[in-house]
Amino acid sequence: QLQLVESGGGLVQPGGSLRLSCAASGFTLDYYAIGWFRQAPGKEREGVSCISSSGGSTNYADSVKGRFTISRADAKNTVYLQMNGLKPEDTAVYYCAATLLVCGEEKEYGVWGQGTQVTVSS
Repeated sequence: QLQLVESGGGLVQPGGSLRLSCAASGFTLDYYAIGWFRQAPGKEREGVSCISSSGGSTNYADSVKGRFTISRADAKNTVYLQMNGLKPEDTAVYYCAATLLVCGEEKEYGVWGQGTQVTVSS
């Protein structure tokens, strides 16, 4: 069974940092591009960042550029999202997803995790 499991979410003060992990089980991430998405209450899910299967290409939503960094550790079958300078508007459930295609539209991701809550509040 193909499965992604996110971890690392929690409550953090504005300006703080968190590192989210996305671990795969039942398959190897080597050939998959991995995207991070988030959904805030009452809002549609949006793309945050994506990393290519090789790790050589990354992209970020304008709202997180310069603050978030995506990386992958294929030896650990895990992708990370380092989040620095967190803001209250970053509060959301964060999901990782895998696609055999290149980073792209949400509909192209076939394997999804269950999500991890990130809350930024003082």
